[in-house]
Amino acid sequence: MSFRFSVEEMNFSEIKYCQSRKCRILLLAFFLLLILFWFSLPKQLFHDPYSTILYSKENKLLGARIADDGQWRFPQIKEVPKKFEKSLLAFEDQYFYSHPGVNPVSMGRALIQNLKAGRVVSGGSTISMQLIRISQKGKSRTVYRKILEMILAFRLEIRYSKEEILALYSSHAPFGGNVVGLEAASWRFFGRTPDELSWAEAATLAVLPNAPSLIYPGKNSKTLLRKRNGLLDKLYRIGEIDSTTCELAKLEDVPRQIHHLPRVAPHLLDQVHKKNKGERVVSSINFGLQNKVNEIVRRHQKNLEANQIYNMAVLVVDTKSRNTLVYVGNTENNGKNLHGNQVDIIHSLRSTGSLLKPFLFASMLNEGEILPNTLVADIPTQIAGYSPKNFDLKYNGAVPAQKALARSLNVPAVRMLRDYGVERFHFFLKKMGMSSLNRPAGHYGLSLILGGAEGSLWDMCGMYASMAGILNHYNSNDGVYYSNEFQTLKYTRDSIQWKNPDSQAFLKASSVYQTFEALLEVNRPDGESGWRSFSSSQKIAWKTGTSFGFRDAWAIGVTSDYVVGVWAGNADGEGRPGLTGVGAAAPIMFDVFDLLPKSEWFQQPVEEMELVPICRNSGHRAGRWCDQVDTLWIGRSGLETNVCPYHKQVHLDVTKRYRVNSHCENVDNMVHKSWFVLPPAMEWYYKKRNPLYRPLPPYRDDCVGVAESQAMELIYPKSNDRIFVPIGLDGKREKVVFEIAHHDPDANVYWHLDGEFIGTTCGNHQLEIAPGVGKHDVTFVDEEGNVLSKRFEIVGKQEHQLNY
Repeated sequence: MSFRFSVEEMNFSEIKYCQSRKCRILLLAFFLLLILFWFSLPKQLFHDPYSTILYSKENKLLGARIADDGQWRFPQIKEVPKKFEKSLLAFEDQYFYSHPGVNPVSMGRALIQNLKAGRVVSGGSTISMQLIRISQKGKSRTVYRKILEMILAFRLEIRYSKEEILALYSSHAPFGGNVVGLEAASWRFFGRTPDELSWAEAATLAVLPNAPSLIYPGKNSKTLLRKRNGLLDKLYRIGEIDSTTCELAKLEDVPRQIHHLPRVAPHLLDQVHKKNKGERVVSSINFGLQNKVNEIVRRHQKNLEANQIYNMAVLVVDTKSRNTLVYVGNTENNGKNLHGNQVDIIHSLRSTGSLLKPFLFASMLNEGEILPNTLVADIPTQIAGYSPKNFDLKYNGAVPAQKALARSLNVPAVRMLRDYGVERFHFFLKKMGMSSLNRPAGHYGLSLILGGAEGSLWDMCGMYASMAGILNHYNSNDGVYYSNEFQTLKYTRDSIQWKNPDSQAFLKASSVYQTFEALLEVNRPDGESGWRSFSSSQKIAWKTGTSFGFRDAWAIGVTSDYVVGVWAGNADGEGRPGLTGVGAAAPIMFDVFDLLPKSEWFQQPVEEMELVPICRNSGHRAGRWCDQVDTLWIGRSGLETNVCPYHKQVHLDVTKRYRVNSHCENVDNMVHKSWFVLPPAMEWYYKKRNPLYRPLPPYRDDCVGVAESQAMELIYPKSNDRIFVPIGLDGKREKVVFEIAHHDPDANVYWHLDGEFIGTTCGNHQLEIAPGVGKHDVTFVDEEGNVLSKRFEIVGKQEHQLNY
């Protein structure tokens, strides 16, 4: 038996029938309806604006910003807590997980109830249907709308899982007033997250979307309590809770007031709102630490307000991750904008004071231009009309570089910057991450090192953290650096991907280590004695800064694990007497460090350093005549520095009181001795501060014809200086004070202006003179016949204005 099958022998009447025009129309209509059904549901159900939400790294709420439409509507949650889910389903849709979006049994029951009552008393809507209705924003309730909701609910179930539908509903359901969604309702009504709700609280929230305008905390509380308890009884009947839980839950009261949302980090919330508006952001903030630092700020605020200092900011950074752990942008405002407390100081540009001095110190070490204790001149200085002054208005003559850094002396810092170059330092700071340097180096000039450029606490802490990161990476990775060491700080928990390991670095670990070692010296005599009270059980490298006019007080401290930065002052820029980094900012910084886990000090990068003989007096590499030598660790770049220029061999007579030479003493009778000699201007101030300093002995009287080598030096003005002398109130040109230094303080010096004798000085070599506009020559002659001549120019007001 054979079976033949061919298309020609097929005889399906249905197909023949569907070849008719009517059939084709019906088939087309069916496909159109199918397409219409498939695309009936919008790709995005909700286009509502959301609140901006900020959480700590422990998922604790730090703050929230209301949505643009005035609703507290948190971004959609991904999972619904079990207590709320079971309460909601028991109250609204017990068969949610078994129906396809529409429950025929519920619809039939609702129809019977409505017919008996003669009015609509039950809708029979499932959660899926309610979600469709919520998304359509209050469209009128008609039979047509009901049918449409059923169709769209069925389509909803095809697109989304049951869990996603439940999360969508919980995130957009109205809970009364301007509260939308479970998360917002949980915080507004109970002051906690949905995960932390009790059975009574979850049941309360579950009944609210059913009648949000009728039932509202503080309004219709009896009705709310009755509905809530009825739901708890139902949960017991269906076996979701036991009898004890049910009875205890019913003893809890219903909420009667709205809770204020936390304001733990309001200024960080402002930053998040600018960049991540309407999003839920989980930050790197440590919730407990943030609250404790807030309390420290409140305590210090009370003390500083007595001096009319109203604002402060604190930033705590993890040096390894560059994550922000604490962000206090300003003093607490409690909803009131007073004294500029709404300003986020952390990102505001303020004069940096002395905060940049460690970077100059580190860069000069890095380039082999100084050693840590290299003597730097600290004498009256005028450079192109700029005259820096130390905080105490005194001079040391010469001071070791790291001591100048620890004491935050201004004059040595300016002289170091002049030697290093403003352009080079400007480039270095930008490379380190100082983003506010938006003008060329010449705009800032030498004042760059003393606060002439503005910076933010955010950038400053980031730069100090980058230095700590360089040292940490070098020690933990066998001398490896990364190309992206200089990272901006982050307030999210994103991890940094360190790139391109290399043995070379823009800033070497040895330079950073020596800088931090210098900053350990807690010796800040900037007019303050309070620094002595700052003690800590751990090593902290710290730097303070005070801007011109006492407008900004800074303190930044660094350990291997943390950077703590503090700013204090007034947001409007008003200066206050006594507003200094040591007095106002440093106490806050050390209080914050006391909250942090203790850190081990940085490991010394020995592989990048060498033991080298160093002259004890000058801090330079020991030369031939250095008689006191210490062997110290320095970075290898320090091998490029010069040997000590201040020690030389002198020849004395047998009494050792006079210098001699071969013209006046037999060589066999000479005593040859190493002597530490500073240039006259440096020596003049140095010996006042260093009683053990011994000036060169004079030549013996019989050693005729011997001229002193640079016996005098002009301190002010320098050669070829252009000086503007203003006209006084009496209409006469004021006088200018000239000053010289002499090796012999008791020497008489005879002054001559343009060839005319004008006076004699002894001891304190200062003299007031009143030259006219134009060029002049001043000549100084001492008793030994040593001569010093300099030329200067007095300029008029018009020339002065053209030059400045």
